[in-house]
Amino acid sequence: VTDRLIFKGRNVIVTPGTKGINVSRQIRDDDEKERLLEAVHNSRTPASPYGVIIRSGARIAEAEEIAAEADDLLDLVDTVLGDTDTRPELLVEAPSAHELAWRDWSELGRDEAIGDPGAFEAAGVLDALALLDDAYVALGQASMFVEPTRALIAVDVNTGGDFSPASGLKANLAAARALPRQLRLRGLGGQITLDLAPMPKKDRRQFEQTLRAAFRSDPVETALVGWTPLGHFELQRKRERLPIPKGLAQ
Repeated sequence: VTDRLIFKGRNVIVTPGTKGINVSRQIRDDDEKERLLEAVHNSRTPASPYGVIIRSGARIAEAEEIAAEADDLLDLVDTVLGDTDTRPELLVEAPSAHELAWRDWSELGRDEAIGDPGAFEAAGVLDALALLDDAYVALGQASMFVEPTRALIAVDVNTGGDFSPASGLKANLAAARALPRQLRLRGLGGQITLDLAPMPKKDRRQFEQTLRAAFRSDPVETALVGWTPLGHFELQRKRERLPIPKGLAQ
């Protein structure tokens, strides 16, 4: 439970308790930043006491759409915060799965989500969910196991049938590229410890660079903590949602 409320839209996020207009770090083009800031300034945001963050998905939105959404969210915040009733109550109805996908998957058009009966089976979603019941993740000839424990998430990387001199580095680089997606699919967060395949210390920098690049486009906040005396690599990842339960595809 928290009193730090945020109100998310597809293009902007309103943050009561903060001030100012900020742009997602994923938007690096200066001209695009200027366009988006101008769009938000055409709403009532500048006169609002709340902070606003322009999301990366706003890049594909028209200026009028961004301004209208900002105004709608500001109206919603005013309504919620203006309620002086102190009894516990639901502040805002949660979005449906369709609405959540449209809001957070910026590349998805409003009419592109499929809601027909049997859609999960037809699109292969059930098969993908079944794979998540297993800790095993294939990485070509190599593999890794992603296993939640009571204290942390353990990731074990193995070279498999590759006995070449660089097999450890190749397996670890493949694991680094695959790890963000596996954690995201499984809904895993908290302390994560990587038990990597054996590799020379001189290759650690290349591994770190690959891991950092892989997490750069991941939407969940993740800190690369570093190496332990035993040669493990540790991360700390925000818990965004509950872990996916086993047997969900059944």
